[in-house]
Parts: sequence; C-alpha cells; structure tokens
Amino acid sequence: MSPSRKKLTLGVVLLAVIVVAVYYGWTLLHDSGPAAGFASGNGRIEATEIDVATKLAGRVETIAVDEGDFVKAGQPLATMQVTVLDAQLAEAHAQHQQAINTALSIEAQVVQRQSDKAAAEAVVSQRESELDAAQRKLARSETLSRDGASSMQELDDDRARERGAEATVRAARAQVTAAQAAVDATRAQLVAAHSAERAALATVARVEADISDSQLTAPRDGRVQYRIAEAGEVLPAGGKVLNIVDLSDVYMTFFLPETVVGKVALGAEVRVILDAAPTYVIPATVSFVASTAQFTPKTVETSSERQKLMFRVKARINRELLLQHLKLVKTGLPGVAWIRIDLHAAWPASLAIKVPQ
Repeated sequence: MSPSRKKLTLGVVLLAVIVVAVYYGWTLLHDSGPAAGFASGNGRIEATEIDVATKLAGRVETIAVDEGDFVKAGQPLATMQVTVLDAQLAEAHAQHQQAINTALSIEAQVVQRQSDKAAAEAVVSQRESELDAAQRKLARSETLSRDGASSMQELDDDRARERGAEATVRAARAQVTAAQAAVDATRAQLVAAHSAERAALATVARVEADISDSQLTAPRDGRVQYRIAEAGEVLPAGGKVLNIVDLSDVYMTFFLPETVVGKVALGAEVRVILDAAPTYVIPATVSFVASTAQFTPKTVETSSERQKLMFRVKARINRELLLQHLKLVKTGLPGVAWIRIDLHAAWPASLAIKVPQ
C-alpha cells in the first residue's frame, strides 16, 4: 500500500473515532429530559394585558401613575378634561327643568279643559230641560187646537220653540264633544311633555356617565407596563393612555406536534423551567389546547424539522403562587414547558417543584 493511501485510510479512521466519541459524549452529557410519557415545548412567559383607553375624544389632564407601579382594581389612574361635559351637563339640567315646567303647565291646561267640558255638559242639561218644557207646551197646544181652544198661531209658535230647543240641545252636545276633544288633545300634549322630561333626564344621566368615564380607573389589579400618552395630549375616542399587565394571570404558550397533542387534556400537569432561572421548577396546568393545527412560528424551535404543523397549548401558572411572588414575576422570559402525557409516569427528580421562598 502506498504511503498516500495509508495516510488517507488513517485519516478516515481518526474521523470515525472522533464522530463516535462526540456522539457518545453528547449522549452522556446532554440532558434530554424525562423519558417516554413526557413532552416539552419552548415558549415565553406571557400575561394578560389591558389597555386603559379613553371613551371619548379629549385632552389628558393628569396621569397619576408611572411605569412599574402596582395598582388595585378601581384605583384612579388618569383624568380627562371635562370642561365641555360640564357645560353639557348644565344644559341638560336646564332642559330637564324646562320639560318639568312645560308638563306642569299642560297639566293645568288639562284641568281647565275638563272644567270647560263640565260646563258644556251643564249647558246640555239646561238645554234638555228647555226642550222638555217646549215639548210639553207643544203637546198641550196641539190638544187645545183640536178642541178649538187655541189658535193656530199659538200652535205654530210652540212648534217653532220646540224645534229651536232641539237645535239648542244639539249645539250644546256638540260643545261637549268639542270639549272632550280638547281634553284628549291636551292630555296627549301632557304625555309628550312627560316624554320630553324623561328624555332630558336620560340626557343628564348620559352626560354624567361620560363625566364618570373621564376618570380612568384600573379595571383589575396589575402593574403599569407602559405610559402610552402624557398629560396635555389630545386623544381620539378609544385613545390608549396606559397599558396594564395582570401578573396574577400568567401563562406560557408553547407548541406540540400532532403526535403528542392528542394525549394532552385540559388540566394536565406542566412544569416550567425558565432560561433566566434554571434552578426553579414552576408548576402549571394546561388551560387551553388549540382545536386546529397551525404552522410553527419562526420563533419556536421543534425537535424535528419534519413537523411543520403544530398545535398551540397554553399552560397557566397557579394564581396563588403568583400572588406570593408578585414582584418577581416577569413577562417575556423564554423557557421550556414539560408536560406529562402519561398519567402513570412519575415526575423525575429533575422536574420536582421548586419555587422561590
């Protein structure tokens, strides 16, 4: 064998030895995690975020908190200028009082119209009495005329008086009908006046609600993450002023392949290890499993490049544990979530729960 061929053979052998050594060294030293019955996925710590925004367009008057401040639900955070709203409220109160006065005036008119109707009904009674007297006198005149004791002129006069009395009764009854129509019309006006009164009162309530909403308060306990606006800025309706993160509602989102996600149930145990604190093992539970697959995001690494479709899984950390260490909670930290997919498998010692004291 030529010297050059011997050198080539020796080089191949040495390369093979190095590859084997590296493989076994990596196998022995690399922490591959638990055996079968467990799966893992990379993710980042996230928390529920809330944007505190304006309801109406306006100018920011004051902001009472700074970034990093912890706030309680209902705590005042910022105030919007309400000069225009105060003017609108005064106008609404004036319109409400005007509507009340109008309703009182129309109520008095209803009473007056009812009195007019009562007077018209009294006139009808009077006219009916006159008609009855005219009819009786006509009957007597007809009897006397047949007996020759009364002249035809008297009979004609009595008939004319009887017809006049009937016309007077009809006119009086028409006055009653007109009076009733006036009462109904005035009552309709009263209904409209009461409606205007309620509308004005609703306007007052609306403006008062807008003034109340101009005092921006914390919707829940949390920490101020960003001051998006500053005092003096004019914001549109829905303009963001602050961003609050609820550090008692923290979770890690990670992705699992279809071969694994079918074995994951809601409430399954999860252990989270953060890159920034690898000595701690944080307990969590599965709170969400996507029902449809999606392409793996570029920021998530998978164990196999062949697994292109992954399912999103969310592991929520215990609220009581978070409240105990609220000032230590940070979002955006990367880490690994280990999930037990075999309920009979025991958690290894390396994944025993260990949290800050």
